Amino acid sequence: MTERLRSRDMTILATDSTTTPLHNTTLEIFDPGDSGFDHPRLVELIADRIAFVPRYRQRILTVPGSVANPVWVDDQRFDLGYHVRRSAIPRPGGMAELLELVARIVSRPLDRSRPLWEVYFVEGLADGRVAVLSKSHQMLVDGVETVDIGQVLLDAQPEPKVMEADEWHARRRPTNPALVADALRESLTSGGTVLATARTAGDAVARRTLGLRRRLTGVAGPLARLGGPLAAPPPVAESPITPATLSQQRRVVGVRTSLADHRRVREVHGGTVNDVVLATVAGALRTWLMARDQRIGPSRRVRALVPMSVIDDELEATSLGTQIQGHLVDLPIGEPSPVVRLHQVSYSFKAHSETGRAVAANRLAGIAGFAPTTFHALGSRVALAELRSKRFQVTVTNVPGPQFPLYAAGARMLETYPVPPLLPRHALAIGVTSYDGHVHYGVTGDRDAITDLELFGQCLTDALDELLDTTDESRRRAPRGRTGSRRADRGTEAGR
Repeated sequence: MTERLRSRDMTILATDSTTTPLHNTTLEIFDPGDSGFDHPRLVELIADRIAFVPRYRQRILTVPGSVANPVWVDDQRFDLGYHVRRSAIPRPGGMAELLELVARIVSRPLDRSRPLWEVYFVEGLADGRVAVLSKSHQMLVDGVETVDIGQVLLDAQPEPKVMEADEWHARRRPTNPALVADALRESLTSGGTVLATARTAGDAVARRTLGLRRRLTGVAGPLARLGGPLAAPPPVAESPITPATLSQQRRVVGVRTSLADHRRVREVHGGTVNDVVLATVAGALRTWLMARDQRIGPSRRVRALVPMSVIDDELEATSLGTQIQGHLVDLPIGEPSPVVRLHQVSYSFKAHSETGRAVAANRLAGIAGFAPTTFHALGSRVALAELRSKRFQVTVTNVPGPQFPLYAAGARMLETYPVPPLLPRHALAIGVTSYDGHVHYGVTGDRDAITDLELFGQCLTDALDELLDTTDESRRRAPRGRTGSRRADRGTEAGR
């Protein structure tokens, strides 16, 4: 019995394109030490753990005549060596060189004729370090049937867990007559299958009609009111972060900060670490846009969608014990005071926390494995779904991770950066993961629309410093623009 793609999966598949490839990526940096962690060991590790994510050995198969949605089938030619790849940067490579490689890899769409994921083992980093870049399509990770493969590869101890041998054999591919017969049988016995197929067909017609209308007139016009998952999203004014079109290439920035700094701001001014993260993003956007000669009035806002973990029986359950819901936040970039910005962000989350549905950060961090990779993937799915009906300009996904070291085949993970995908007409996306005493900001930007993404990364550093300046008298007198050990520890780098 094959599993059929749902309507929400078809929406993802239809939105996925060369300019908006919808895969989530995670960059992790390791110190192999004396573990012997190398590409062959990574292949062995994934071979040992892939049984926990069976969808990673399946591909999408179209039903003849499109009489029903496609189905998931085992990949008869599954080749782990194809998916787990080896790469390198010139020695001794720094973050700039690594992130340039990451930017090029995330720009490439995945091959739909194979399982929708890739993992890269990257050598050549300074001090003998290595990196692992995992890239999984949103179709693959739904939090229900499958979590992200990054969640099952890491251990809390240097000694890898011993797993039972996996005797997997691909099931035979259904024949075309069998696919059609299954679709007809489901249509007779399940009204949901008929509805999903009809909705998919209607969306395809709407998408072709909408594309023709745009080519003829340059605007979506009344067709945006057709409805359905593929109707045109609410119009957003063109800006540096919401251009009319996106390119096929990306830039990537990684910023490593101290969790203690975020907690210090929280202790002095109240709120949560998540509030401090969003206030930092707001301050960075303000400075970055001003550097671009943008006019920033006192009431200027940037609307952000922030996926949040909640307990809600009305939302689809996940294997992680929580659900994900989008929360709209107006980031007050027109406010010059960093403290006032923080209080305004905190106030916007007050109602959410008072519902009693909010999930504590320590509970999320305590989920087995390295759950942030799965939560970031689910956040991206929520953001895409919300794009159909809500008007926002940027997505910010913040996921707390474990505050102790994790290991892959004995190699200690030092840093982890989410690399979120860009939505249609969104030139900027921000992911944040806290891990082992640090907060890692991962920023994706369109290569043509945002040529100064490295500057935005520096603005994140400055915005956190600005908040820290308000936490004690000595730091309030510190001049802006200084270069001290704190900033050197964070070290902003970018893929140019």
